Amino acid sequence: MKATSTRRSWRAPFASPDPQPATRHCDHPGCPRDAEYRAPQARDRLTEYYWFCLDHVRAYNSAWNYYAGMGPEEIEAETRKDTTWQRPTWPLGMQGNKRHFAFTVHDPFDLMDKEAEEQHRKARAPATPEEEAMKVLDLNGPLTHAHLKARYIELVKRHHPDTNNGDKGAEERFKRINQAYNTLKSSLAAGQMDNE
Repeated sequence: MKATSTRRSWRAPFASPDPQPATRHCDHPGCPRDAEYRAPQARDRLTEYYWFCLDHVRAYNSAWNYYAGMGPEEIEAETRKDTTWQRPTWPLGMQGNKRHFAFTVHDPFDLMDKEAEEQHRKARAPATPEEEAMKVLDLNGPLTHAHLKARYIELVKRHHPDTNNGDKGAEERFKRINQAYNTLKSSLAAGQMDNE
């Protein structure tokens, strides 16, 4: 016995064959050819299209200027928005440079920047008494006895309570200056003794 296929193609009764899509004519004036290519109508209507034949879509595309009618400031703003794909942006980290992460990156091949890592480690470490004293006296770099003494004399003259009519704030600054000077002087003396 011969097997027959039970598969049938279903068609609605009295259905017409599949309709052929209507052909578009080129939107260029006087062109009778079929339009197969679309082109946006304007910058503010990018989803509305003209339909052209190949020759006329090439001519349209070569004459298209997205920035036509815009001033230099508008073009600059549009270009800047395009660098981020028209999406809003904000600075990295919610609090700028004040934000510190509680994790480190495992870098077995030493690809990360060693200097930045060292600066970050120093920023988290508490300041030594000598570093605090340097900040109080507004000093930096290599320090000598002569440079330290000259800066101390300058600050004492400026912040001495007698020259500031007994101002309590000046008195406190004067005390901090004296303490910082003594710290740095003893540190320099100890360093000099170590070098001898």
